Formats: sequence, structure tokens, C-alpha cells
Amino acid sequence: MAYWIKFSYDRREYIVDLDRITGFVYEPNARITFWLPNSAYPIVINPQAHPELHRNVLTYIQHVTEIAFEEYWVNIDYENKQFLINLKKIGAFSCEQNGRITFWLSDSTVPIVIHPVSNAEAYEKIQNYIKQFTGIVLP
Repeated sequence: MAYWIKFSYDRREYIVDLDRITGFVYEPNARITFWLPNSAYPIVINPQAHPELHRNVLTYIQHVTEIAFEEYWVNIDYENKQFLINLKKIGAFSCEQNGRITFWLSDSTVPIVIHPVSNAEAYEKIQNYIKQFTGIVLP
């Protein structure tokens, strides 16, 4: 199901399906970042400069976390930011000998590195997702 929104940003009009977004980054100052699908172009919004867009994105985030959060969305505190990531959109995972899992947001160049000790809950959820949807168990 598509969740289309229309907005103005950086002197352009965009029509974007939020269901195609890999992840959202929420910062303590209420700034939200996401990357356009099939692009590394970030959209950075805050409630002061883009109040309607900010509200629409927050509404979408609330919607998806209520209906499908347990299955394939993961919330990760990473680099003093809160990442909300749709694991269904991740196409590659890497596991190191020390247990760290790395993956890349598909529409950005941002690597996410999860350590089993420092982010145990997200680490376990990612491992369970990989096992459930790929049949592969990471060490």
C-alpha cells in the first residue's frame, strides 16, 4: 500500500511514497532526515521550516509503528540520533567476528553498525529478522 505525500523542498515540488523510504532519522532538536527513494538525496526537515511536512512524516511514522513495528521496523539509537529503519528495505548485512552487524540504508551512503553489547535490543531484533526472512543464522 502506498503512502504518497506532496511537499515543497529546496525550491522543488516532490511527490514521494513514504512506504518506499528505508529509514528515518530523528534528532533531539526534532529534525527528521530521510532519503528519497532510489537516490542518496537527503530531505532534512524541522517543525519550524516545514511544519506541515514534519507533521505528515510524524503521522506516517506513528502509522507504521502501530501496524507493523514488531515485524520488520527497528528503532536504533545511533550516533546520538534515533533511527527508525524498515528492515525489509535493507539488501545486505555484514557480520564481523566480534559480532558487530553492519548494514547500509539503501537510499543513502550511511552505514549502520550495531554492536551486540551497546545496542542489544536492536541487535537481537536484526538477528531475528535475518533468521526469519532469510533462513540464515548469523554467528
